Amino acid sequence: MRVLIAAGGTAGHINPALAIAGAIKAHCPQAEIHFAGRKGGMEFDLVKKAGYPFHHIEVNGIQRSLSVKNILRNVECMWHLALSGPRAKKMMREVKPDLVIGCGGYVSGPVVRCAAHMGIRTAIHEQNAFPGVTNKLLAKDVDVIFAAVPAAVEKLGRPEKTSVVGNPVRPELFQQDRQAARARINAGDRTVILSFGGSLGARRINEVVSDLAAWEQKERRDILHIHATGSRGVELFERLAKEKGFEYNESLRVQKYIDNMPELLSAADLVIGRAGALTLAELEVMGRASILIPSPNVAENHQYYNALELQKAGAAVVLEEKDLTGERLVEEVKALLAEPGKLTVMGSMAHALAEPESLEKIWAKLSDLMK
Repeated sequence: MRVLIAAGGTAGHINPALAIAGAIKAHCPQAEIHFAGRKGGMEFDLVKKAGYPFHHIEVNGIQRSLSVKNILRNVECMWHLALSGPRAKKMMREVKPDLVIGCGGYVSGPVVRCAAHMGIRTAIHEQNAFPGVTNKLLAKDVDVIFAAVPAAVEKLGRPEKTSVVGNPVRPELFQQDRQAARARINAGDRTVILSFGGSLGARRINEVVSDLAAWEQKERRDILHIHATGSRGVELFERLAKEKGFEYNESLRVQKYIDNMPELLSAADLVIGRAGALTLAELEVMGRASILIPSPNVAENHQYYNALELQKAGAAVVLEEKDLTGERLVEEVKALLAEPGKLTVMGSMAHALAEPESLEKIWAKLSDLMK
């Protein structure tokens, strides 16, 4: 069996695609799996690192704000769009797939559409509560649709062929020992707060977390706070520490990136961060309370709708960036810590939303499709 998986743009599209590829190989070791994406996107490095053959196709999104630079980008975008059909057809002739799966990103569009029109079996996976444009357009053409949450089913418009399967997460999450993880970071009996804004860093999150850190050092000595600034936030956070009078120490550990996320999620009591689909899936699997700050700079404001699913379940507090201040964040943390057992209850509500069998459900549907 030959499988071609198209995914690109963000880790939120690529990591589920890699997880699905791993599940297919686990159940069908003889399967030959290929990936399609942009060489200039993060998918190229992640896929090559995983050892799968990679096929380049250039597809870009339209820039909606007008400027000379964006007009030139849009001209280039239309050029690549015009060529995407013939390039996808050439890819099909080279790979000869029995199954094509789209996991989001602009590259999924022409690849999955071409496969569907050629009579090749097709499937898509939608990670968000508010589906992306590409998957909404593909929904009518594909054989099987996988949705992460029930809220996406109606929006995709094809409930008769849509299955709610959750978002696949990295297998290391299921292998964590909470007590061992807390011992490794010397947490003791302290409340562990984990905060981050992505690999590049989110300026607003760094700013409000600095206010939280200042409050913690003045008012609370029973907290261990681990914060990742992101690559663009290192100098900013250092400057904010000087301005607000707090220091990095054993109770406030500041780093550029988090390389051991499964371990830190296992040790944490409260997580503060963005509301990307995979982040939420990991919070659910690990059963962690969270304060979610959706990015306002994403298509269709989908992080906000992702976060609302957890807030409705009592698993998270959602703070929109337009309403966010350091004082507001401090007040929310104070309120959560003031109620004994509150974080544990929220974590249980998050875990109730988890789909730990996500990959098994996906494989079962794909297996039926291929029969």
